[in-house]
Amino acid sequence: MSDSFGSFGFAGRVAIVTGAGGGLGREYALELARRGAKVVVNDLGASRDGTGQSDAALKVVEEIEGVGGEAIANGGSVTDYDQMVEMVARASEKWGGVHILINNAGVLRDKSFAKMDPADFAFVVDVHLNGSANATKAVWDGMRAQNYGRILMTASSTGLYGNFGQANYGAAKLGLAGLTKTLAIEGAKNNIRVNTIAPTAGTRMTQDIFPEEAFKAFSPDKVAPGAVFLVSEDAPTNMILGAGAGVFQAAYVTLTPGALLSGDDLSVEGVAAHWVAITDRNGEIVPQSGADQAMTILAKLQRG
Repeated sequence: MSDSFGSFGFAGRVAIVTGAGGGLGREYALELARRGAKVVVNDLGASRDGTGQSDAALKVVEEIEGVGGEAIANGGSVTDYDQMVEMVARASEKWGGVHILINNAGVLRDKSFAKMDPADFAFVVDVHLNGSANATKAVWDGMRAQNYGRILMTASSTGLYGNFGQANYGAAKLGLAGLTKTLAIEGAKNNIRVNTIAPTAGTRMTQDIFPEEAFKAFSPDKVAPGAVFLVSEDAPTNMILGAGAGVFQAAYVTLTPGALLSGDDLSVEGVAAHWVAITDRNGEIVPQSGADQAMTILAKLQRG
């Protein structure tokens, strides 16, 4: 495999991609391998609702090896922390460590919230949110020890903005964006950069949602460049990147300057009366940590 990609080459790096048996994960694994990374192709091989299994990961490994790359398959479930630890241990034993983790594994169990069984809510959150936390925890100490790590979480426009029939999926996906923000802060001193991608792609997960032409336009390979950039040596940290059909967008959680209420205005009626000022986006900021909200309040109190 080529090591001529400069700072966007991955020679000597070891990457784990969960849910890499098809769709987006497969594209990520292939591109990382093409650029020189040794890749753990993790896939439970399940259908999109989390049932069944297949040899999907082995097929991706064969693809990588067929073009001269190195890869191993792993069938561990992200919902089982011990299996994630075992996966990381195997990669570390074989290749010396893990430098990159792309948390991509996911399932769908879509229904309106009124019709959704609590078990379906819990299962989707467990796979996406807890599963990503399990895999990340499994690599975290090793990345800290080697003073290098690149981690990518997979959010969704549903998590960021909502979508009918996906309360479970949306809750998990926005949770992943929040997990990213804290881990980016905690990992900074050890050169661990953590980002979030919100992909829109035609995959097994979306094949009955997109019309045929849109399904082709939103092919997974058009998302892969953004994901691979976010786990590169020169990656930013604490970013949310939207990606689909070759379009890449930055998403932010912002905070308006707000309004200081006192006296009679410090009331329900006052909040209603000053709602336009409270929600005025002129001068809004992008907080870099949760403490920024308190700091902006304190600054406004001092001025007020």
